[in-house]
Amino acid sequence: MQETVKFVSKGAAHVSVAAEERPLNVTFVLLPKFTMLAFAAALEPLRMANQLTGQVLFRWQVLSDDGLPVACSNGVPIVVDGPWATAQPDGIVFVVSGVEPEGKASQALGDWLRALWRRGRIVGGLCTGAYALAAAGILKGRKFTLHWDNIPAFVEQHPDMPPARQVFCIDDRVMTCAGGVAAADLMLKLIAGRHGAALGQEVMNMCLLTQKRDEADQQTTSMAARLGTRHEKLLQAAAFLEERIEEDFDLDACAAHLALSRRQIERLFSAHLGITPVRYMNDLRLARGRALLAETDMKVTEVAVACGFASASHFSKSFRKKYGLSPHRFSHFGTVA
Repeated sequence: MQETVKFVSKGAAHVSVAAEERPLNVTFVLLPKFTMLAFAAALEPLRMANQLTGQVLFRWQVLSDDGLPVACSNGVPIVVDGPWATAQPDGIVFVVSGVEPEGKASQALGDWLRALWRRGRIVGGLCTGAYALAAAGILKGRKFTLHWDNIPAFVEQHPDMPPARQVFCIDDRVMTCAGGVAAADLMLKLIAGRHGAALGQEVMNMCLLTQKRDEADQQTTSMAARLGTRHEKLLQAAAFLEERIEEDFDLDACAAHLALSRRQIERLFSAHLGITPVRYMNDLRLARGRALLAETDMKVTEVAVACGFASASHFSKSFRKKYGLSPHRFSHFGTVA
């Protein structure tokens, strides 16, 4: 009875499912500056599944490094049930991370996760929780994901483990999602898989989610939507440049690849985007540089090289012009005034 009071809230809507003899235990390990949206989007569908059925289908516990409250990225502290080091959870264990993920997951946490995974547990990462799974040494050769804004920095640190840009991934007892509302997509997949599509759909209704996203769906809008055009050749040219952000700018190679002239490509960018191809590439490189400065400990000179700039001085000058402060100052203070 006490367990029902803790895990099953009251509500008017109801879905009948077979009685659950053994609820699924879900553990959330919160790291400093974790994303509240990802945590809530993962936890609330489980609560709603219990509420809708009147059963304890899912139990959950929340842990931290030291058993003390953890402040999420918006500064709000979340009370936890205890430290992860003394826990031996079964079921699924999710690491919830967020901004500035590098260094948040200790090697001790990685060892703990790897031991759980080797004993048959399912482990996962929400938002940037993949950093902890990388520390555990269980991502190589597996399909996984993390938030798109953190992918460039992750790839710089782990070039042999490229993430997928999907909303979530499930591969060999490793479950990851991109964070945000993608955590709800992952949990809806889990709920429907265990208790049927009817319950999954009603949980969606309770969350006011009108569209079901599958594992392979992309995290962000298409390039056509992002650029505001469906011109096929322009999209192909933009994709060609984006895939070669670290290389020397070569519009002639792009033109040859698309069977167009250099002048034709310049006209496409001017007519549809209002900028030159050089400006487009420079903006891409600066955005990549800003991400690396925000999420890694890379030096400015290293970031400049990783983003395809000929020199650190050129990168610094361009960065200051676009963002209003030097890359050195941005990397130390983390915000743009």
